Parts: sequence; structure tokens; C-alpha cells
Amino acid sequence: MRAERIFNLMFWLYLTVFAAYLFAPLIIMGAASFNTSRFPTVIPWQGTTTDWFRAMWADAAMWESLWTSVLVAVCVVVIVVPVGTAAALVLTSLHARARSFAYAVMVSPLLTPGVVIGISTLILWRQMGVGGGIFLIVLAQSTFIICYVMLMVMARLQRFDRTQEEAALGLGASRTMVFRRVTLPFLRPALIGSAGLAVLQSIENYNTTLFVRGFETPLTVFIATKVRTGLTPAVNALALIIIVATVIGAVAYEIARRRRAA
Repeated sequence: MRAERIFNLMFWLYLTVFAAYLFAPLIIMGAASFNTSRFPTVIPWQGTTTDWFRAMWADAAMWESLWTSVLVAVCVVVIVVPVGTAAALVLTSLHARARSFAYAVMVSPLLTPGVVIGISTLILWRQMGVGGGIFLIVLAQSTFIICYVMLMVMARLQRFDRTQEEAALGLGASRTMVFRRVTLPFLRPALIGSAGLAVLQSIENYNTTLFVRGFETPLTVFIATKVRTGLTPAVNALALIIIVATVIGAVAYEIARRRRAA
């Protein structure tokens, strides 16, 4: 009984420390957007203000960089979801020995440093007369984000009962219809999750994007430039809005999921 209490105490202590480690930086960052200080800090607290939110709305360069990141993320999702799904389907259909080799080859971009991917992509396409810009950003990011999609879809496919496809084929359905009516609905949660992960990976990527951006300025590059030239809490205000929107979206999705399951 005493050992169980000690275990529960240690568990909740670990959970509290972990939550503090995870959320304390976000809370401090959000609080800094309400401090009147011209630098993103909470110590010393010089007063409460909402001026940085107005400065954020008036910063045209920041919004342009955000829309650039969103455009890139949408293009990346359009590429990586179907290609990653196809790669997962191919891997799961191979024999064990061939699957191990193909898996190692397909996962290798995920293990390659982003700097290497960015530089190699830039060098390759410059030989073809293509300079940096949104096109190269999308291609460079897709190189490794495809791996995340592939792994998530493969994890979902491991729980798939292949006899459902065989039964549908036995009843006269074509392979296209089987994929559309049986396989794709089963993969839908993994596809939605991988698309969301691809958006986040694309927007937050910096190392790869920096080398292939050309004259474009995605949000991560914009923030890094601000850090060197003089960061203001207006960036914190934007980050706070993104965090709040993400939390609201996650809560809404979970509520909808539980209602569907009930």
C-alpha cells in the first residue's frame, strides 16, 4: 500500500515536471506579448498592454511571410500525402527482405541533416536553370516530410485486415473500387493526421528552407532575421494566436471524435 502511494506520488511529480517543462516556455512567450517592454521578456514587467497585437496586425512583412509559409505547406501536403501513401502501400506489399532494403532507402531522407537536403536540392536544380523560390522550398521540404506520411500510413496499414479487400474482390469489385471504398476509408485517420503533421513540419522548418528560399521569406526565416536585427513582442503575439488556434482546433477535433464514437 505504501509502495503504491510512493509510486503514484512519483508518477504525478514526474507528470507535473514534464508539463511544466513543456508548457512553461509557451506561457512565458505568450505573457511577453502583453508586456510593454520593447523586448520579448516578462522580467521586469513594465506594464500590461495590447499594443503588440496592433503592431502585429500592422506588420505587412510578417503577414506576407506567414502566407508564404501557408502556401508552401499546402503545396507540400498536396505532394507528400499521395506519394507517402503510395510508398507505404508498396512497402507493405513487398517481401520481408526487399521491404527492409526499400524501407532503409525511403527513410534515409529523414535521417539526412536539413542543411544537406537544402544545399543538394539547390545545387541540383541550379544545374537545370531553376533558382531558389517557392518551387524549390516545396521540393526540398517534401523530400523528408514524405517519410513522416509513409511511417504513419504504414502504422495504420499494420492493423488492416487484408481479407476485407479479398472479400470485396471476390464480390466483383474492381481494385480501384476496393481502394476507394475499403482501403481509403480505413486509412482516413492516418491521412488526416499525416497531413496535419506535414503542415506543421513545413511551417516550422528552417534549415532546409534557408538554402532554397531564393528571394522568398517564409515565417521561420522572417523570425530568424528579426532575432538578428531586433525582435519585438509582435512576433510573440502572432505565436500566441497560432497556439490558441491550434489548441482550439485540437479540442474541437477531440470533441467531434468522441461524439462520433459515442
